Amino acid sequence: MDISTLKSSININDAGNEMYQLMSELYPICRSITGDGVRETLKIINKHIPLKVNEVPTGTKVFDWTIPKEWNIKDAYIKNLKGEKVIDFNNSNLHVLNYSVPIKKKVSLEELKGHLFTLPESPEWIPYKTSYYNENWGFCLSYNQFLELKDEEYEVFIDTTLDNGNLTYGELYIEGELSDEILISCHICHPSLCNDNLSGIALSAFLAKYLSNISLRYSYRILFIPGTIGAITWLCLNEKNLSKIKHGLVAAGLGDSGKFTYKKSRLGDAVIDKAAINILKNSCQDYNVIDFFPYGYDERQYCSPGFNLPIGCLMRTPHGSYSEYHTSADNLEFVKAANLSDSLLIVMSIMNVLENNKKFLNINPKCEPQLGKRGLYSKIGEQKTSKDFQLALLWVLNLSDNCHTLLDISEQSNLNFDLINDATNMLYEHALLKRVDE
Repeated sequence: MDISTLKSSININDAGNEMYQLMSELYPICRSITGDGVRETLKIINKHIPLKVNEVPTGTKVFDWTIPKEWNIKDAYIKNLKGEKVIDFNNSNLHVLNYSVPIKKKVSLEELKGHLFTLPESPEWIPYKTSYYNENWGFCLSYNQFLELKDEEYEVFIDTTLDNGNLTYGELYIEGELSDEILISCHICHPSLCNDNLSGIALSAFLAKYLSNISLRYSYRILFIPGTIGAITWLCLNEKNLSKIKHGLVAAGLGDSGKFTYKKSRLGDAVIDKAAINILKNSCQDYNVIDFFPYGYDERQYCSPGFNLPIGCLMRTPHGSYSEYHTSADNLEFVKAANLSDSLLIVMSIMNVLENNKKFLNINPKCEPQLGKRGLYSKIGEQKTSKDFQLALLWVLNLSDNCHTLLDISEQSNLNFDLINDATNMLYEHALLKRVDE
């Protein structure tokens, strides 16, 4: 079974519901760039795919960075003068500034305000804030909660540890016919944020699950890593093998209802760029394509000038372009199972292009071969789909010249890749084409 057959065999509604269920299971976990939340997340993903879990010790140098201390949290709250918890970590793990140092003391309201983060423009939402590399403590709360703080003094308590430990990431390698690799990467460091990026985690896990059961041309490497520092760490530890990566995709923000956005690789014209754009163009959906810029998700690490890997990023609504981004409103109601299944189909279609983007040579290049006597032309009066297929046959024959790939032919003919691929397979079966690498 190949990816094209796999797509048609999957109950896509069930797949969407299963991905949503995985997100629901992961949603309550307090994750960060290190710590037990990451390990718990990988343990749950491991129920679906056999991950290799890697631990990189604190203090390890990774290019210009150093693996930070490991952060874990047990509890946190703010109590008023009556001893009532007005802010409670157990109600939302977004309430604590991620990577807060431990603290237990009474502070004035004025001092407390210097450690509080709110969103006045969205007064019911809790913001997501971090302090990874600058030791600090703080709380995030809705602006409405902030307005309720009237006491002159409050008790603040954050039960965290910031000690030597490890940075943890998960990796799955799926061996294909070739040692050349396709890299799929998603970040796993955000607590209780669904679109950013439990959607990418769930999609990557189920993509890996499906790919593990079929025949593949390329080998695949699926990474579940903390954002930024995780990608930097993986690149540093695997630098000698990066030449194997021929295509790649960062998966993020794939559960909301916005149109698809593809961010090109730094190369701008890599095969992954052409494949993604081809699929989106033929998807009958609205979409957007943006050029590479050195901000965003981990594509900016993979595409840094020292590596310049052919890796793009697939999203729906881009990060920072929707009001729910990095807030408590990025919850299980914001994402939909149907959007996840739609995103999965798009990613699988892109992988199908990469798997089948080969070059062929027309064995009878002097004029057209007689297709009718081979049963390759439909009877007169057949519908448009048949005419499109006939046109695909002619385009494949004309451009199978050892210079054009099937993706090139799809682009030049303005016919979708699956139709070009089907026509190629039929011509190959009738001994009218030969593979260039045969």
